Amino acid sequence: MKLYFATKFFQKQKVSERMVFKYFRNAVKDFQIASKNEESEVIFKFSYDSLIKIGIALISANGYRTRGKTGHHIKILEKLSQFLNDEDIAIIGNKMRKKRNLDLYDGGIIIGSKEAKQYLNFVEKVIKKGEEHLKRQHSLF
Repeated sequence: MKLYFATKFFQKQKVSERMVFKYFRNAVKDFQIASKNEESEVIFKFSYDSLIKIGIALISANGYRTRGKTGHHIKILEKLSQFLNDEDIAIIGNKMRKKRNLDLYDGGIIIGSKEAKQYLNFVEKVIKKGEEHLKRQHSLF
């Protein structure tokens, strides 16, 4: 699949399989932190971070580095959605991004336990899809 990578958000860069594996492992680590915690805010934050890191892993597996520009999380979620051929990733990921921004920049929000668990379950599915995708591309998985 040939995807367009806007140079404002992505830079062509050869990334080793070992580095791709490291990015993915860090995404899984954040997911594990989320899944072992009882605080809904912690579950949500680490679930979101895990989702972004999965996107970074898949982007790097395709030979690009993400540039830290305003809006880059949106682009990461879009690419992740495209790689895994799952529109829900862009939709739900964007909802998570907006909630995270409200929490970070607008004085905080309350994430309920049920909502946090739903996001956690969603990210778990994305991790599995991401791992399958990477297994088809790389020998370290």
